Amino acid sequence: MTGRGHSDGTVGKALDLLDDIASIGLPVRFSDLLARNPYPKATLHRLLQTLTNQGMLEHDPVEHSYRPGLRLVRLAHAAWAQSSLAPIARPHLDGLAARLGETVHLAQLDNGHVLYVDKRNAARPVDMFSQAGKIGPAYCTGVGKAMLAFLDPGALDAALSRQAFHRFTPATLTDAAALRVELADIRANGLAFDREEHEPGIICMAVPIVSARGRALGGLSVTSTTKRHRLDELGAYAPDLAAAAAAIARDAEAWLFPDAPKSEPQKEAAPCPA
Repeated sequence: MTGRGHSDGTVGKALDLLDDIASIGLPVRFSDLLARNPYPKATLHRLLQTLTNQGMLEHDPVEHSYRPGLRLVRLAHAAWAQSSLAPIARPHLDGLAARLGETVHLAQLDNGHVLYVDKRNAARPVDMFSQAGKIGPAYCTGVGKAMLAFLDPGALDAALSRQAFHRFTPATLTDAAALRVELADIRANGLAFDREEHEPGIICMAVPIVSARGRALGGLSVTSTTKRHRLDELGAYAPDLAAAAAAIARDAEAWLFPDAPKSEPQKEAAPCPA
């Protein structure tokens, strides 16, 4: 359990529970949920009943298990269309992937973590953690660091407080102070790198997708392996990556903040024909 909604009363507890069930990836029994979360049996039963009644969960009375409900699918489609960069970024990702021939990721920050919202595989795909819809760490991924670097100070403090700083590889930064130094360099240069920090053998270069007001809307990365490229070789992709990020930012501005329709002077109605 993340525990992040515990201070938000019943709604926070229910959403935490929903997150937990979704993260398991398969139907889960009541006894298993009881063992992995801090709620008393009666509270857990009440939360599950409410979520089931609202269509957020489905209950299998034969297997006595719970899984995400179809109402979530409808909400997910609405969120995808209204809050995700993926729909407007699609043509830019297609073009970028075709030009580079490497794996391309599009991501946004979700509560201080990386949410991969779209992905294009390389001409020769590589098995790696990142997939659209997955949540990953921000402190040790190129796309995560690119977005963190462009947060305002208060938002950055909040995001860093949510990082686990788990050491995935010998190259992982596990110190917030050291990460802040790197983020300052990323903000100055506009490029972030994953130096095998999350997965051994996986390297990437990333850029932020920044609005005209300087707000980080998302991140874009090109990813390869140490068998195919050296880290410095990814620098050749920087112009294409930056151009695609700028194009996505321009389209996102029009999508998120459309111009108000200009009012036209009213014309007098034409006389009805005799």
